[in-house]
Amino acid sequence: MIVHDKNLLHNAALIDEAENLENGGFISKEQKKIIKKSLPAFNSQSNILVRIGFFLLGSFLHSSICGVIALVGFSGMSDSFLKVSMYLFAIIGFAGAELLASQKYHNHGLDDAFILGGILNLGIAVVFSTEHYYTGIIPAIFIAVASIIAFLRYLHLLSMLVFCFAASAVLFFGMFEIGDLGKTILPFVAMLVSGGFYFFTKQRLKHLKESYYYNGLLLANSFCLILFYLSCNYFVVRELSLELLGVDVLPGQDIPFSFFFYAFTFLVPAVYLVQALRTKDRIMLWISFAAIAFTIFTIRFYYSVLPIEAALTIGGLIMSAIAYFSIQKLKNKESGLTFKPDRITHSTAILNAQTLIVASALGVKPEVKTTSPMDFGGGGFSGGGSGGSF
Repeated sequence: MIVHDKNLLHNAALIDEAENLENGGFISKEQKKIIKKSLPAFNSQSNILVRIGFFLLGSFLHSSICGVIALVGFSGMSDSFLKVSMYLFAIIGFAGAELLASQKYHNHGLDDAFILGGILNLGIAVVFSTEHYYTGIIPAIFIAVASIIAFLRYLHLLSMLVFCFAASAVLFFGMFEIGDLGKTILPFVAMLVSGGFYFFTKQRLKHLKESYYYNGLLLANSFCLILFYLSCNYFVVRELSLELLGVDVLPGQDIPFSFFFYAFTFLVPAVYLVQALRTKDRIMLWISFAAIAFTIFTIRFYYSVLPIEAALTIGGLIMSAIAYFSIQKLKNKESGLTFKPDRITHSTAILNAQTLIVASALGVKPEVKTTSPMDFGGGGFSGGGSGGSF
């Protein structure tokens, strides 16, 4: 299924590790260059700004090819060619991705443009083809299938993100098709589905044999955490009830099951935080902080109990207490999530040890120790030796 050479994928992982070691001071730039020269690798781009530039260039190239085909087609055919042309544009996108993959392009920017262009044009083509009996679920299904295939074949991380959104859209549009009942139970269904997929991806990560899919599964796992919290957040549920069901919440009233949504909004960020500290999960820790901030926003949006100055002061005190608790919890941890300085430091001892490891791995011979004309074996040189005489 993977179009890329697995040896190059393995080399790319080794090069990434070498860059991490170089950034942490374990190896020098010269040693990293030796590693990169000795390992064949993809035509990739690690600089995000340069990658965005190549993405814009690839988008211009893709749109230019599609524009030429559109001009030729519209000059001799009817307007019905528009529906067919979108499928042609999608084929061009995936054909360009295959061509770039054969030229060892991976995470470069050019391949991003053709892969995403193919998925986008396929979705537009399905929208045009189903406009007479249009339901949003049909384009969402096609986009979800195309994006997951693109991830599995090209190991394209953005395609996994597109799949997560498209799969969520399939769920939402499917519940809309049921009617008011589906719209009513949508928060609970989204909560159960996201929770189920979270544990599914968690198990897949634990038993993953091919490391190439790790980042994609980790992205999907994190997306499920976010969707789980947002599915039953009080602000999200109440605003969607107004939009989808036309529920008018009068003063003194509230939405159905409001106590559950209140409790969910408060408890889930706390559970995320405790679980992140317990398992040393840094991504879940970031998500818990974002969820706590959104919980505070939710309450402030509907209930302004205190002036903004008092609310900020109390919030600062609460965050200080959380920080103190976190420091006490993590200060004695030696691995994982810890309050101690990062082990990737410019420590001379660690640097020398890692240098020896890298040198032995690359076959670099250590320097020959020269014999000094001055004898430092005893204690006769102003007490500087190992002997006991001064």
